[in-house]
Amino acid sequence: MTTTAWTAGLLLLGIVTAAPNAFAQTDCTKTVPVSPFGAGDQTGATNRVSPAVTKAAAAEIQTGKVTTMTQPLSDGVPLFGTRFTKTILTATSLAPGAAFGDNNLAYMEDTWLSQSHVGTHIDGMGHIGRGDCYYNQTAMGKYINQNNMTKLGLEHLKSFATRGVIIDLVKVYQDSGKLQANAACKSPCLDKGTVITPEDLQAGLKLYNITLREGDAVFLHTGWGDLFAQYPAQNALYNSGEPGIGKAAATWLIEQKVILVGADTWAVEVVPGEGAKEAFPVHQMLITDNGIHIIENVRTDLIAAEAAAGKRATFFLNMSVPKAVGLTGNFVGIEAIQ
Repeated sequence: MTTTAWTAGLLLLGIVTAAPNAFAQTDCTKTVPVSPFGAGDQTGATNRVSPAVTKAAAAEIQTGKVTTMTQPLSDGVPLFGTRFTKTILTATSLAPGAAFGDNNLAYMEDTWLSQSHVGTHIDGMGHIGRGDCYYNQTAMGKYINQNNMTKLGLEHLKSFATRGVIIDLVKVYQDSGKLQANAACKSPCLDKGTVITPEDLQAGLKLYNITLREGDAVFLHTGWGDLFAQYPAQNALYNSGEPGIGKAAATWLIEQKVILVGADTWAVEVVPGEGAKEAFPVHQMLITDNGIHIIENVRTDLIAAEAAAGKRATFFLNMSVPKAVGLTGNFVGIEAIQ
């Protein structure tokens, strides 16, 4: 058998393993800019959260009130594409005679099966690329195996202890008369396909006399999360599109040097997008080109209501992100402390 025939046979059997560094010989200097944080950086915009930034953000804690910004992590919530979730409860010691020790100890455990990009979650530096090229000109094919990435994983994240800002786009659109009724939303919401502009963001900040500063975490309230809360009844509509920032708004946020952009939608950017032939270009602009994280499926209605009641749309961001080695993203818990 010739070498070619032998290789073809192995390919048919699915047992050929690529040699290390066999993939991704792309010159990424032509498609992705170098990181502003240095050629070897794997962290991204959380580099901006310095001790001085955290100290300044701590001044936002005035009443100590804590407001959740996390959607429930549960079977049945809307999921993008073919993503799935499944919970399995293990309760072996509840059976008669199965408890342990003279003190009759019983315990239960869970198995959670899902992709990492479900529910309220963070998009890491290894989630989105431009072809083979990822954040900081990383030719990613050199750094993956069947289990995880060996570069740009969540273990490289720094602190998210910074100032959070909620921008209430629902109120902006109500005040301007641009809000269109959507019968599916129980509370006012922007409709899918609504392109949020830099002027919309600036109007939302002006409502509360806020100027963004370097290191801020920005969250957008569009009302679309109302459909998430109705799961599973409105899952199809929730996933069918969304209001979100366009490329001009993304550019403006990048210029403000924020560390993340979150929203009560499943992609943060507008869907359908501005360009019929483009796929999630704002993801590339924020993550791939600038190391700015995206947080999806955020619960924003409660903190938007707090902002309206207290006339203050800033807070101390308390967000926990597992330092999961080699992962592209993960579930997060978010709290706004005022």
